[in-house]
Amino acid sequence: MAANADAVPLDREFEWADSDFQRVQTLIYKRAGISLHDGKHAMVYSRLSRRLRDTGHRSFSAYLSWLESHDGTEWQEFINALTTNLTSFFRENHHFEILQALLVAKPASTRWNVWCSAASTGEEPYSIVMTALEALGNTASFKLSASDIDSKVLATASEGVYKLESLKGLGPERMQRFFMRGKASNSGLVRVKPELKAPIDFLSVNLIQDNWPFREPFDIVFCRNVMIYFDAPTQRRVLERIHRNMVPGGMLFVGHSENFNDSRDLFILRGKTVYERC
Repeated sequence: MAANADAVPLDREFEWADSDFQRVQTLIYKRAGISLHDGKHAMVYSRLSRRLRDTGHRSFSAYLSWLESHDGTEWQEFINALTTNLTSFFRENHHFEILQALLVAKPASTRWNVWCSAASTGEEPYSIVMTALEALGNTASFKLSASDIDSKVLATASEGVYKLESLKGLGPERMQRFFMRGKASNSGLVRVKPELKAPIDFLSVNLIQDNWPFREPFDIVFCRNVMIYFDAPTQRRVLERIHRNMVPGGMLFVGHSENFNDSRDLFILRGKTVYERC
C-alpha cells in the first residue's frame, strides 16, 4: 500500500486495498465531481466503513461492486459520506459586509434572487438572510435558494435547530431577533424564527449535473469553498453553468482560497474573493 495510506489502522475492520481507494476516487468524481487526492486514504476508509456496517458488507470491494450494480438510495449515502461540511455563521464576514452594501445600494423596490450553492447545515444561508433583513427590512422582495448535494446536512439546514454555543458570536440583538431559545429538554438549543426561514427554498442540487432546477437568473451567488474539491476542467464547467444562471453584473462570492482569474471571460474580480458576472 502507498505510504500516504499509513494512517489507515493496521488492525482495520474491513479489507482495504489501493484498488479500492482508486475505485472510490473514480466513482465520487463521476457522481459529484469531487477530486480526491491520494492523501485521503484514511478519511475514505473511516467514512465509508460506516456504510459497510450499515449495508452488511465485509470488504470495500464487495460494497463497491454492490453499489455499482444498484441505482438506488445508497448512492446518496455514498456521496453524503464523502462530502465535507465545514461551516459557521457569518464565516468570512467581509462577504456579508459586501453583501449588505450591494443590497442597500439598489432602490428599495428591487427584487433580489440569490443562490447559496453549498448550504451545508444552514449557517451560511441563514447568515445571508439575516444580512438581507437587516439591510432591507422584512417587507423587501428577497428570495434565497439554498442547495447542497448532501441530503443529510440539507435536512439539518431546513430544520434550523442549533446548539446555543454555535451562535456565541452573533451578539444579543441578532439572537433576540432571529432565534428562539429552547426550554426544558431543549435547553441549550435554539431554533430559527419563521421570518428567517421564510425567504429560503431548500433544495438538492448536484453542481456537476445539467438538471439545475432554476427558472430565474440570480443577482447574487454564494459558491464558497466548493470549487477546491473540483479539478480545473470541472471548475470551468461549473463556472460556465453559474454564469448562465446569473444576470449580467451579478456578483459571485467564492472561498478565500479560490481564484478564478483564468476565467476572466466569465467573471471579473471586483473585491476580495468577489467576482462580477460579465
